[in-house]
Amino acid sequence: MAQSIKLLVLDIDGTVTDSRHEVTDAARKLVLESQAAGIRVILATGRRYRDALPVAAALGLCGPLVTASGALVKVPSNHETLFRSCFEDDVLAQVLDCIIEFGHEPVLYTDSFNEGFDFYCRTLVARNEDGTTTGFGEYLQWNKQLARVSPTLCESLPEEIFSGFVMGSEGEMEQLESALNTRFSNVLSVHTIRSPRYSDWLCEIAPAGIDKWSSVLQIAQSWGISAQGICAVGDDRNDLPMIVGAGLGVAMGNARHEVQDVADHVLGGYEAGGLLELVDILTSR
Repeated sequence: MAQSIKLLVLDIDGTVTDSRHEVTDAARKLVLESQAAGIRVILATGRRYRDALPVAAALGLCGPLVTASGALVKVPSNHETLFRSCFEDDVLAQVLDCIIEFGHEPVLYTDSFNEGFDFYCRTLVARNEDGTTTGFGEYLQWNKQLARVSPTLCESLPEEIFSGFVMGSEGEMEQLESALNTRFSNVLSVHTIRSPRYSDWLCEIAPAGIDKWSSVLQIAQSWGISAQGICAVGDDRNDLPMIVGAGLGVAMGNARHEVQDVADHVLGGYEAGGLLELVDILTSR
Protein backbone atom coordinates (compact mmCIF):
# COMPACT_ATOMS: atom_id res chain seq x y z
CA MET A 1 0.00 0.00 0.00
CA ALA A 2 2.69 2.51 1.03
CA GLN A 3 4.51 2.19 -2.29
CA SER A 4 1.32 3.04 -4.22
CA ILE A 5 0.70 6.36 -2.43
CA LYS A 6 1.25 9.31 -4.76
CA LEU A 7 -0.43 12.10 -2.80
CA LEU A 8 -0.30 12.90 0.92
CA VAL A 9 -3.05 15.18 2.25
CA LEU A 10 -2.56 16.74 5.68
CA ASP A 11 -5.01 18.53 7.93
CA ILE A 12 -3.53 21.50 9.83
CA ASP A 13 -4.89 21.98 13.35
CA GLY A 14 -4.33 18.93 15.51
CA THR A 15 -2.27 17.29 12.77
CA VAL A 16 0.69 19.35 11.54
CA THR A 17 0.41 21.99 14.29
CA ASP A 18 0.56 21.49 18.05
CA SER A 19 -1.37 22.99 20.96
CA ARG A 20 0.58 26.24 20.49
CA HIS A 21 -0.54 26.33 16.83
CA GLU A 22 3.05 25.86 15.69
CA VAL A 23 4.17 23.48 12.94
CA THR A 24 5.80 20.43 14.49
CA ASP A 25 9.23 19.07 13.62
CA ALA A 26 7.53 15.76 12.86
CA ALA A 27 5.38 17.46 10.22
CA ARG A 28 8.41 19.07 8.60
CA LYS A 29 10.24 15.74 8.45
CA LEU A 30 7.19 13.97 7.04
CA VAL A 31 6.81 16.51 4.25
CA LEU A 32 10.50 16.45 3.33
CA GLU A 33 10.76 12.65 3.38
CA SER A 34 7.52 12.19 1.44
CA GLN A 35 8.58 14.61 -1.27
CA ALA A 36 11.98 12.93 -1.49
CA ALA A 37 10.12 9.68 -2.08
CA GLY A 38 8.20 11.26 -4.98
CA ILE A 39 4.95 11.78 -3.06
CA ARG A 40 3.10 15.06 -3.61
CA VAL A 41 1.95 16.83 -0.41
CA ILE A 42 -0.93 19.27 0.05
CA LEU A 43 -2.82 20.75 2.99
CA ALA A 44 -6.58 20.44 3.49
CA THR A 45 -7.92 22.55 6.33
CA GLY A 46 -10.98 24.16 7.84
CA ARG A 47 -8.97 27.35 8.18
CA ARG A 48 -9.44 30.40 6.01
CA TYR A 49 -7.02 30.66 3.10
CA ARG A 50 -5.19 33.55 4.75
CA ASP A 51 -4.65 31.51 7.92
CA ALA A 52 -3.40 28.49 5.99
CA LEU A 53 -0.71 30.39 4.09
CA PRO A 54 1.83 30.63 6.96
CA VAL A 55 1.56 26.90 7.60
CA ALA A 56 2.12 26.08 3.93
CA ALA A 57 5.15 28.39 3.91
CA ALA A 58 6.57 26.82 7.08
CA LEU A 59 6.33 23.41 5.44
CA GLY A 60 7.74 24.63 2.12
CA LEU A 61 4.53 23.75 0.26
CA CYS A 62 3.54 25.79 -2.78
CA GLY A 63 0.84 23.56 -4.30
CA PRO A 64 -2.92 24.09 -4.11
CA LEU A 65 -4.37 24.84 -0.69
CA VAL A 66 -7.71 23.24 0.19
CA THR A 67 -9.28 25.67 2.68
CA ALA A 68 -12.60 26.35 4.43
CA SER A 69 -13.15 22.57 4.65
CA GLY A 70 -13.03 22.23 0.87
CA ALA A 71 -15.11 25.24 -0.15
CA LEU A 72 -12.16 27.24 -1.50
CA VAL A 73 -8.99 26.07 -3.26
CA LYS A 74 -6.30 28.60 -4.13
CA VAL A 75 -2.67 28.64 -5.26
CA PRO A 76 -0.31 30.42 -2.83
CA SER A 77 2.15 31.60 -5.48
CA ASN A 78 -0.31 33.95 -7.19
CA HIS A 79 -3.50 33.51 -5.09
CA GLU A 80 -5.35 32.16 -8.12
CA THR A 81 -8.66 30.51 -7.29
CA LEU A 82 -8.89 26.96 -8.61
CA PHE A 83 -12.28 26.18 -7.06
CA ARG A 84 -14.93 28.09 -5.15
CA SER A 85 -18.23 26.56 -4.10
CA CYS A 86 -21.56 28.36 -4.45
CA PHE A 87 -25.00 28.02 -2.89
CA GLU A 88 -28.20 27.38 -4.80
CA ASP A 89 -30.36 30.42 -5.49
CA ASP A 90 -32.39 31.56 -2.46
CA VAL A 91 -30.99 28.81 -0.22
CA LEU A 92 -28.51 31.00 1.60
CA ALA A 93 -31.11 33.60 2.57
CA GLN A 94 -33.30 30.88 4.09
CA VAL A 95 -30.31 29.40 5.92
CA LEU A 96 -29.50 32.78 7.45
CA ASP A 97 -33.10 33.16 8.59
CA CYS A 98 -32.80 29.80 10.37
CA ILE A 99 -29.51 30.76 12.03
CA ILE A 100 -30.94 34.03 13.33
CA GLU A 101 -34.12 32.27 14.44
CA PHE A 102 -31.91 30.14 16.72
CA GLY A 103 -30.37 33.29 18.18
CA HIS A 104 -26.99 33.13 16.47
CA GLU A 105 -24.95 35.41 14.23
CA PRO A 106 -23.71 34.15 10.85
CA VAL A 107 -20.27 34.72 9.36
CA LEU A 108 -20.05 34.47 5.57
CA TYR A 109 -16.81 33.80 3.70
CA THR A 110 -16.11 35.48 0.36
CA ASP A 111 -13.18 34.99 -2.01
CA SER A 112 -11.80 38.44 -1.20
CA PHE A 113 -8.21 37.79 -0.11
CA ASN A 114 -6.85 40.20 -2.71
CA GLU A 115 -9.17 42.92 -1.43
CA GLY A 116 -7.74 42.58 2.07
CA PHE A 117 -10.67 40.99 3.90
CA ASP A 118 -12.12 37.50 4.33
CA PHE A 119 -15.67 37.56 5.65
CA TYR A 120 -18.92 39.44 6.24
CA CYS A 121 -20.82 39.67 9.50
CA ARG A 122 -23.59 41.79 11.00
CA THR A 123 -21.74 42.85 14.16
CA LEU A 124 -18.34 42.72 15.86
CA VAL A 125 -19.78 42.30 19.36
CA ALA A 126 -20.99 39.07 20.98
CA ARG A 127 -21.50 38.88 24.74
CA ASN A 128 -22.90 36.49 27.32
CA GLU A 129 -25.80 37.49 29.54
CA ASP A 130 -23.34 38.57 32.23
CA GLY A 131 -21.64 40.94 29.81
CA THR A 132 -18.51 38.86 29.23
CA THR A 133 -17.30 38.29 25.69
CA THR A 134 -18.25 34.94 24.14
CA GLY A 135 -15.84 32.75 22.21
CA PHE A 136 -17.47 34.11 19.07
CA GLY A 137 -16.89 37.64 20.36
CA GLU A 138 -13.22 36.79 20.83
CA TYR A 139 -13.09 35.59 17.23
CA LEU A 140 -14.69 38.78 15.95
CA GLN A 141 -12.37 41.05 17.89
CA TRP A 142 -9.28 39.09 16.93
CA ASN A 143 -10.22 39.15 13.24
CA LYS A 144 -12.02 42.49 12.99
CA GLN A 145 -9.47 43.88 10.52
CA LEU A 146 -10.48 41.10 8.11
CA ALA A 147 -14.23 41.67 8.46
CA ARG A 148 -16.77 43.71 6.54
CA VAL A 149 -19.60 44.63 8.89
CA SER A 150 -23.05 44.94 7.34
CA PRO A 151 -26.04 45.21 9.70
CA THR A 152 -28.32 44.56 6.69
CA LEU A 153 -26.27 41.56 5.51
CA CYS A 154 -29.27 39.24 5.29
CA GLU A 155 -31.20 41.69 3.11
CA SER A 156 -28.39 42.32 0.62
CA LEU A 157 -26.13 39.30 0.34
CA PRO A 158 -22.65 39.84 -1.15
CA GLU A 159 -21.62 37.95 -4.25
CA GLU A 160 -19.22 35.01 -4.25
CA ILE A 161 -20.15 33.63 -0.83
CA PHE A 162 -18.77 30.09 -0.76
CA SER A 163 -19.33 29.01 2.86
CA GLY A 164 -19.97 30.27 6.37
CA PHE A 165 -20.10 29.34 10.00
CA VAL A 166 -21.74 29.99 13.35
CA MET A 167 -20.11 29.80 16.79
CA GLY A 168 -21.57 28.78 20.14
CA SER A 169 -21.55 26.02 22.72
CA GLU A 170 -21.27 22.40 21.59
CA GLY A 171 -24.93 21.76 22.40
CA GLU A 172 -26.11 24.88 20.58
CA MET A 173 -24.10 24.07 17.47
CA GLU A 174 -25.26 20.45 17.35
CA GLN A 175 -28.86 21.63 17.75
CA LEU A 176 -28.38 24.09 14.90
CA GLU A 177 -26.72 21.43 12.75
CA SER A 178 -29.69 19.13 13.28
CA ALA A 179 -32.15 21.87 12.36
CA LEU A 180 -30.24 22.83 9.22
CA ASN A 181 -29.95 19.22 8.10
CA THR A 182 -33.68 18.74 8.62
CA ARG A 183 -34.80 21.90 6.85
CA PHE A 184 -32.21 21.85 4.07
CA SER A 185 -31.58 18.18 3.42
CA ASN A 186 -29.62 17.51 0.22
CA VAL A 187 -28.69 21.19 -0.31
CA LEU A 188 -26.20 21.79 2.52
CA SER A 189 -23.05 20.23 3.92
CA VAL A 190 -23.02 20.91 7.68
CA HIS A 191 -20.81 19.72 10.53
CA THR A 192 -19.97 20.80 14.07
CA ILE A 193 -16.34 20.85 15.22
CA ARG A 194 -14.47 22.32 18.14
CA SER A 195 -12.71 25.58 17.39
CA PRO A 196 -8.95 25.01 17.68
CA ARG A 197 -8.31 28.56 18.88
CA TYR A 198 -11.43 29.82 20.63
CA SER A 199 -13.61 28.59 23.48
CA ASP A 200 -16.74 28.07 21.36
CA TRP A 201 -17.62 25.36 18.84
CA LEU A 202 -18.11 25.87 15.10
CA CYS A 203 -21.05 24.85 12.94
CA GLU A 204 -19.59 25.02 9.43
CA ILE A 205 -21.98 25.43 6.51
CA ALA A 206 -21.28 24.83 2.82
CA PRO A 207 -23.24 23.76 -0.27
CA ALA A 208 -24.13 20.06 -0.50
CA GLY A 209 -21.32 17.80 -1.65
CA ILE A 210 -18.59 20.19 -0.57
CA ASP A 211 -15.98 18.91 1.84
CA LYS A 212 -12.23 18.45 1.98
CA TRP A 213 -12.43 15.18 0.07
CA SER A 214 -14.41 16.61 -2.85
CA SER A 215 -11.72 19.23 -3.46
CA VAL A 216 -8.83 16.85 -2.83
CA LEU A 217 -10.28 14.53 -5.47
CA GLN A 218 -10.43 17.36 -8.02
CA ILE A 219 -6.77 18.12 -7.46
CA ALA A 220 -5.75 14.46 -7.51
CA GLN A 221 -7.63 13.78 -10.73
CA SER A 222 -5.92 16.73 -12.42
CA TRP A 223 -2.63 15.04 -11.56
CA GLY A 224 -3.78 11.60 -12.69
CA ILE A 225 -3.88 10.21 -9.17
CA SER A 226 -6.69 7.86 -8.10
CA ALA A 227 -8.36 7.79 -4.69
CA GLN A 228 -6.38 4.63 -3.91
CA GLY A 229 -3.17 6.58 -4.43
CA ILE A 230 -4.03 9.11 -1.71
CA CYS A 231 -3.10 9.07 1.97
CA ALA A 232 -5.20 11.49 4.05
CA VAL A 233 -4.45 12.44 7.66
CA GLY A 234 -6.67 14.32 10.12
CA ASP A 235 -8.30 14.47 13.53
CA ASP A 236 -11.81 15.97 13.40
CA ARG A 237 -15.25 15.51 11.84
CA ASN A 238 -14.46 17.59 8.77
CA ASP A 239 -11.67 15.11 8.01
CA LEU A 240 -13.98 12.09 7.99
CA PRO A 241 -14.85 12.10 4.24
CA MET A 242 -11.22 12.17 3.14
CA ILE A 243 -10.08 9.61 5.71
CA VAL A 244 -12.86 7.26 4.59
CA GLY A 245 -12.36 7.93 0.88
CA ALA A 246 -8.57 7.78 0.66
CA GLY A 247 -6.67 4.62 -0.15
CA LEU A 248 -4.92 5.06 3.18
CA GLY A 249 -6.94 6.95 5.78
CA VAL A 250 -4.96 7.95 8.85
CA ALA A 251 -6.13 9.43 12.16
CA MET A 252 -3.99 11.21 14.71
CA GLY A 253 -3.85 9.76 18.22
CA ASN A 254 -5.53 12.95 19.43
CA ALA A 255 -8.37 12.53 16.91
CA ARG A 256 -12.02 12.18 17.91
CA HIS A 257 -13.01 8.56 18.51
CA GLU A 258 -15.35 8.59 15.51
CA VAL A 259 -12.39 9.57 13.30
CA GLN A 260 -10.11 6.91 14.74
CA ASP A 261 -12.85 4.31 14.30
CA VAL A 262 -12.96 4.72 10.50
CA ALA A 263 -9.22 5.13 9.90
CA ASP A 264 -7.01 2.45 8.39
CA HIS A 265 -4.25 3.47 10.76
CA VAL A 266 -4.05 5.51 13.98
CA LEU A 267 -0.83 7.37 14.77
CA GLY A 268 0.38 8.80 18.05
CA GLY A 269 -0.79 12.29 19.00
CA TYR A 270 0.76 15.45 17.57
CA GLU A 271 2.51 16.26 20.86
CA ALA A 272 4.18 12.84 20.76
CA GLY A 273 5.43 13.28 17.19
CA GLY A 274 2.86 10.86 15.80
CA LEU A 275 3.51 11.94 12.22
CA LEU A 276 6.99 10.41 12.42
CA GLU A 277 5.30 7.00 12.32
CA LEU A 278 3.88 7.91 8.94
CA VAL A 279 7.35 8.69 7.59
CA ASP A 280 8.26 5.04 8.02
CA ILE A 281 4.96 3.81 6.57
CA LEU A 282 5.11 5.94 3.42
CA THR A 283 8.80 5.84 2.65
CA SER A 284 9.67 2.23 3.57
CA ARG A 285 10.82 0.14 0.67
